[in-house]
Amino acid sequence: MDEKYKEYARLFKALSDPSRLMIADMLSCGELCACVILEKFHITQPTLSHHMKTLCESGLVSGRKEGRWTYYSLNDETAQNLRAFLEEATATKENCICREITCREDCCDERK
Repeated sequence: MDEKYKEYARLFKALSDPSRLMIADMLSCGELCACVILEKFHITQPTLSHHMKTLCESGLVSGRKEGRWTYYSLNDETAQNLRAFLEEATATKENCICREITCREDCCDERK
């Protein structure tokens, strides 16, 4: 399987949780302290840490320590690549992967 599909699958998996999706949305406005993110959710600090670890490991979010807090931000390049991939994957194009697929005669007979 093409490595790019594996890479984007990791990103989509990281975003498949509603809390992580909301966190990514929050970070679209800029860097936030973990304490600010935590205030928005009714979760424990370890649960937030788990979500942030998943987002950071996907490459979509970056974290930096300052004192006892961690500040998180979206990785702009990864976010842009994800948007471009989704646009490309859902658009009709000349070199589309679907054009590489041929249907067996017996499978198409059922659809007629």
